[in-house]
Amino acid sequence: MSLSNKTAIGILWNFSDQLLRRGMASLVTLLLARLLVPEDFGLLAMVLVFLTIASAMMDSGLQQAILRMPTLGPRDASTAFFSNIAFGVLAYGLLYASAPLIADFYAEPRLIVLVRIGGIVVLINSFEVIQGAMLNRALDFRTRMKAGIPGSVVSGGVAVLLGWLGFGVWALVGQMLTAALVTTALMWWWGSWRPRLEFDVVSFKAMFRFGYKMFLSRMLDVLFVNLYVLLIAKLFSASVAGLFFFAERLKELVINQLVTAVQNVTFPALASIQEDPVRLKSAYRQILQVMVYLLFPAMLLLAALAEPLFLTLLPERWLAAVPYLQLMCIAAVMYPLSTLNLNVLKVKGRSDLFLGLEIVKKVLICAVLAVTWRHGVMAILIGQIVVAVVSYIPNAWFSRELINYSIREQLADFLPALLLATAVAGTTWWAVPALLAIWPTPVVLVVSGLLAGAAYLLLSCWLRFAAWQYGAGWIQERLSQRKVGNTAC
Repeated sequence: MSLSNKTAIGILWNFSDQLLRRGMASLVTLLLARLLVPEDFGLLAMVLVFLTIASAMMDSGLQQAILRMPTLGPRDASTAFFSNIAFGVLAYGLLYASAPLIADFYAEPRLIVLVRIGGIVVLINSFEVIQGAMLNRALDFRTRMKAGIPGSVVSGGVAVLLGWLGFGVWALVGQMLTAALVTTALMWWWGSWRPRLEFDVVSFKAMFRFGYKMFLSRMLDVLFVNLYVLLIAKLFSASVAGLFFFAERLKELVINQLVTAVQNVTFPALASIQEDPVRLKSAYRQILQVMVYLLFPAMLLLAALAEPLFLTLLPERWLAAVPYLQLMCIAAVMYPLSTLNLNVLKVKGRSDLFLGLEIVKKVLICAVLAVTWRHGVMAILIGQIVVAVVSYIPNAWFSRELINYSIREQLADFLPALLLATAVAGTTWWAVPALLAIWPTPVVLVVSGLLAGAAYLLLSCWLRFAAWQYGAGWIQERLSQRKVGNTAC
């Protein structure tokens, strides 16, 4: 099977996995929003800041090192596995010891036990990282889906039950722990890789030489992505932090569905052709065109339909999160562009440049936050948009240097989709208030969404977008192969 077909099938399996899991997560989130209050989500947001830092420490960039190695021996994988467990124990120990300090920082004593119990997820996930990396290397996303979906279903059921019984924030913690435990257990049940009782110091040094820079980059990213929640929780209240976190969670459900499915598959696939710059550039152009074709309308239409979405599905206490979600969606438009350009650095093994870029972007975040934090949450979110746009430039510059994919070429590849998505979403945004005055809210949500989606698809077909042609060509190829197979039978 060719690399393009293998990658496309991998993307479909991973997309299906993400779709089902995110769909389940969306349903559970909406149910929990009816059972819990913004303060509960705010408490979880405070805890997750530090759990994410501990998770980055546990991974230490070894997963990325495993994925980009051209050849991987059994000793390499076993070394990475036992290293992850050791780092996980260390990270949880630091988390456990620092729980009182975290509670003091927020002046919220409930956080001590929340951090210590919730932190167990770091230990559980330390057993999953390398097993998952081995499946990714093999582009075996079917097995990942078989493990992930039951985890989402069981953890969602646990969360809703705990929320219905009045456990508040513990429903969210229970969901997180159950998902990690079930998914990890099933991944080991169905995964074929098993570690050997061996550790290679030379292999560890080689992987960590690449991985520690990725770890530092990830740590910077984690700190500064969560800086917004940390700052809002500290300056305002747990309820405001909960509204912000809830809006961010809804945005992530959409963006992760589209970006993660592609990124998980393309990184190991593209790593296999890292020495062929012509093929690498061609592959990246196709991936960028497909990603923006899907993501731009999804994020901008989510912003346009945020108000009827909240009015239809959520209690009134969550309406204050609507403008937060709208601004987050606009900022998220730049996410696939930055992600793919950073992926170039990882595929080419330039973790030093990756780290340098992260430092530059974090300095920019600090500068923008220094101006916006005094003016409220909306100003902070407008600052996020500024950071997202400006950060794209250095990200894209290195793609020109490494694979000769210039900013001008990238603009030519993504501007048509951006302009069309903006026009369709802008028209929808303008029409929604008038429609809400004459039609029931659920009708406005469904009709506007369907019409806008259909308009985008038809216009992109008429304008002969490259992503549309890729998709149509791939479907025709698959149908032809199936016909040939049926004829042979």
